[in-house]
Amino acid sequence: MNSKITDKMIEKLSSRAVLNDPINPDLYEKYDVKRGLRNANGTGVLVGLTRIGDVVGYEIGANGEKIPVPGRLMYRGYDVIDLVKDAESHDDYCYEQCAYLLLMGELPTKEELQNFRDFLGSVRSLPPNFTEDMIMKAPSQDIMNKLARGVLASYSYDENPEDRSVPNIMRQCIELISRFSTLAAYGYQARRRYYENQSMFIHNPIPALSTAENFLHLIRPDGKYTKLEAQVLDLALIIHAEHGGGNNSSLTVHVVSSADTDTYSAIAAAVGSLKGRRHGGANIRVVEMMDEIKENVKDWSSEKEIRDYLYKIAKKQAFDNTGLIYGMGHAVYTISDPRALLLREKAKQLAEEKGCLEEFNLYRTIEQVAPEILMEVHHSDKRICANVDLYSGFVYSMLNIPRELFTPIFAISRIAGWSAHRIEEIVAGGRIYRPAYKNVCEERKYIPIDDRK
Repeated sequence: MNSKITDKMIEKLSSRAVLNDPINPDLYEKYDVKRGLRNANGTGVLVGLTRIGDVVGYEIGANGEKIPVPGRLMYRGYDVIDLVKDAESHDDYCYEQCAYLLLMGELPTKEELQNFRDFLGSVRSLPPNFTEDMIMKAPSQDIMNKLARGVLASYSYDENPEDRSVPNIMRQCIELISRFSTLAAYGYQARRRYYENQSMFIHNPIPALSTAENFLHLIRPDGKYTKLEAQVLDLALIIHAEHGGGNNSSLTVHVVSSADTDTYSAIAAAVGSLKGRRHGGANIRVVEMMDEIKENVKDWSSEKEIRDYLYKIAKKQAFDNTGLIYGMGHAVYTISDPRALLLREKAKQLAEEKGCLEEFNLYRTIEQVAPEILMEVHHSDKRICANVDLYSGFVYSMLNIPRELFTPIFAISRIAGWSAHRIEEIVAGGRIYRPAYKNVCEERKYIPIDDRK
């Protein structure tokens, strides 16, 4: 059977599936279905309890209405801003401390933190032959795909992969937290070699380096980076490490773990979730939108020119014609996204070092004027703010990190939160997730095969 016939057959089968699978939108309201696990007022349906993280963007008033408040991101009850400021006061990297806090539930002492860092450094290298057999011999154009396969392949290199005891799961999670940056970096190098015909540089991880330092060391030909570059990437890892149990990938960890499967299957599923353009791929859309804005706005210092083009985007006359200004708005944050505020501060410092202040000011102007433009165009009184994606892609670009690594960086960070949610589900869950779906297909009389037309 040739490919043309196969394509026609697939097209016909697809058309039939689409034709027979539509659901009348009115039925969702009739049966009070919480689409996307969201209530009618936009809040999430409560499906579980967690002690790991919290996302605060509004309060619920006496009449049930949402009252906007400045955004806060909490890790184990601690404000992330306090973690960042404390690390900055000691001129230290903080991602490893955040990972410890998320996993153990308590802030580490200096000795505990050093022991944890030493452990991470000791297992950052991949198992013998893993790089050659699992990465170089099976490269992928998409590094998130390679990362998921790397996680699943790790099962085969684990002497005790099926042990569901907490100590064994903790060991597996710490190894994955340590190795995610190596898996992503080597996946990127393989992609360069096999899909871009460029040189491939395989550096060994250095145990004494932080996660941020190691990643920059592994992806750059000369392995070099500045202290500020590593500090900015470290901040990005901190603020992406956890975001409450309700985000799609963390929920995926809970759902898959509740089925009593192994750690590698649960984490690989989370990687697949984060790969989605509605989840981890959002910062790439911001950068693509900014490419178009920079092409069409001749004077980046002109607020009028910027406003005019943003109006075109909001009115579905420019960029992807969706009416969305990417990097603006969030499901929970209303007045401010604390992650965006923290990253904006570091982005300015990096822009000063890299000579990119003009571009930083362009982003800043968009952050200031886009909310009112969207409210006006969409006739909405919903308050919105810039989210972390507005600045994350800009920061990665200034760090000369290729766009294909933007979402993997998110995964390198979020593996800490996923691991904490994996352990929490094992310890406190105990029931497989089994939400209800209402069947709205009418019952039909069976037709014998000889009578079908």
